[in-house]
Amino acid sequence: MSQDDHPYQPYGAPYGRQPPPSYGYGPPPAGARGEPNVRGIVALVLNLFSVVSCCNVLGLVGAFLAGQALRAGVAPDKARVYIAWSLVVMVAGILATVVLVLYLGENGYLDD
Repeated sequence: MSQDDHPYQPYGAPYGRQPPPSYGYGPPPAGARGEPNVRGIVALVLNLFSVVSCCNVLGLVGAFLAGQALRAGVAPDKARVYIAWSLVVMVAGILATVVLVLYLGENGYLDD
């Protein structure tokens, strides 16, 4: 075994010529299979809260999409897409509600 084949930095060698550190027993785990999907739960709660508090009808669609993301057999990439779309639908419903209230207020429909 020559000095160049040695896995550690030899004495007197210039700094920076050592191999990158290893992970020891392998790379860290990607995540347990039974771990709850926190983003999916948050999306579901926010959508249901928007239905109750803002009468956001589109929040029902967002809650359905978030519920689909929480199903056991859904791939993580597909669940991420469901969650993103559920949040987009929720925000679109809230914006539509704000625009409707501004329109009704501007045209005098909210006056007594």
